[in-house]
Amino acid sequence: MERLRFSFFWRVTVAILFSVSLLRPQSASAALVKPFKLNGLCMFCDVLPSSCNATGTCSSECNITAICEHPEEVCVSVWHTDGENRTVETVCHNPSLPFRGVMLDDYNNTDCVMKQYKGLGPDYYMCSCTGEECNDKLTFTQSEILPRPEVREVPIILISLLPLLVLAVLIMSFLYFFRLHRQQHLKTGAKSKCPSHDFCDTRAIMNDVDHPESNSAHANSLNHNMELLPIQLDGVVGKGRFAEVYRAKLKQKPTSASGANVPFQTVAVKIFPCEEYASWKSEKEIFSDAELRHENILHFLTAEQRGGEGQYWLITAYHDKGNLQEYLRGHLLSWEQLHKLGGSLARGVAHLHSERTPCGRPKVAIAHRDLKSSNILVKDDLTCCLCDFGLSLRLDSSMSIDELANSGQVGTARYMAPEVLESRINLENIESFKQTDVYSMALVLWEITSRCTAIGEVKEYELPFGKLREHPCVDSMKDSVIRDRERPEIPSSWCKHLGIKAICATIDECWDQDPEARLTAHCVMERLNALQDLDHNQLSQSPEQKIQNV
Repeated sequence: MERLRFSFFWRVTVAILFSVSLLRPQSASAALVKPFKLNGLCMFCDVLPSSCNATGTCSSECNITAICEHPEEVCVSVWHTDGENRTVETVCHNPSLPFRGVMLDDYNNTDCVMKQYKGLGPDYYMCSCTGEECNDKLTFTQSEILPRPEVREVPIILISLLPLLVLAVLIMSFLYFFRLHRQQHLKTGAKSKCPSHDFCDTRAIMNDVDHPESNSAHANSLNHNMELLPIQLDGVVGKGRFAEVYRAKLKQKPTSASGANVPFQTVAVKIFPCEEYASWKSEKEIFSDAELRHENILHFLTAEQRGGEGQYWLITAYHDKGNLQEYLRGHLLSWEQLHKLGGSLARGVAHLHSERTPCGRPKVAIAHRDLKSSNILVKDDLTCCLCDFGLSLRLDSSMSIDELANSGQVGTARYMAPEVLESRINLENIESFKQTDVYSMALVLWEITSRCTAIGEVKEYELPFGKLREHPCVDSMKDSVIRDRERPEIPSSWCKHLGIKAICATIDECWDQDPEARLTAHCVMERLNALQDLDHNQLSQSPEQKIQNV
């Protein structure tokens, strides 16, 4: 009813304006002016959950009508399903510009007839139309499954190139099958060459347990379907900007013929309220990449949409030592523990940034963009694993500069690199996003080092830039990091231990003001790995003692 009142009000307003324009005297030059074109009225709800199942006629379920910004814009609807989650997006769009990389060709229709675009995904439908609120009614027909390309005459030059194309296809097919055969041979004959923590075999991913403390021994072998998992929440163990994290018990399905119940397993459940659907979806998409699996990345189990409670869940392995910030606040570290925590942190970030898995399979590089000690968990073997990927960005080489620019200034101000604080990231180079992670990682390495007994006197734990308030704003950090070029203090006494001296030199290169001068995460990983080759006596010597021994 509100929508009808709005539309009626709009029509009456336009009629009055048109009548007034007729009564006004017009000059000869005014008669040559092009007629005024009204902006269209479209449903405009961005992304909403949908009950539509892509058959027959459905409603967009949008209750917001918008006047399009420009007269040439038409109404567009997008219906998409990702497994059990269905969404509808309703917007205005200029048909002379691509939408989702596709040129709209049906915008002259008065009805919104959905077409399936397989190039955008397995279940991706779009329609466009011209008419008031025409994108509210979505029509799915079998005849509009995929728009067919226009049939055109084949140029003679293409016919002449046909033999070369056939030859190229044959050569590519031969190389593909040769590589496939070689990979199968390597898997069966040389599996031992690939370390177990590299997750070389996809099947191993599904049966892996990071460590006994996760108590998720059987969680990955669950048969995930539309049925929600039997989970009992124990209590809140962490809170963030977008969600709360609970310790929970997951009861496995009966595995014996007698149907006897299996004991509960401990998991972590990150619960997003309905208004944070976009954050849940973003983190779920990052976690869903099988090539992300790594011993220093939080082990993901599954994602669920709990419609009854209006919540969205992410279920992961549980680590009872908590996050790195909490652990450092209550523990002092030996050199060996410092090396283990720092090395595993660098391995996790390096894997995140890499475009290849340790076994050589291609993967999409990811920038974390909110790397800090509270977003890193400590496992029972005292290694780190990265978590909280809600602000992460997939660094796909096909992303345009506009798409990268729209990612915004995100992160935690205390850990933001100078170029993020100033909003001057080089968008023409996706490596720039990795460089901001390296800066943040340097601050975390400084936190770890500050709690190591090998530096001498260890003070109370404090965050980087501890003189600032608990949650400094961007402007405060600009004054310290950019104007004053401040960094957390590295006392000269720390460098009496050769191992810590090497780590401090690495930290100093990682938080350089110039992003291009910073080390890569892979380089940091290699430097920390190299410290394993030094024995305890060498590491404990001061530089003066080392010179005397030569």
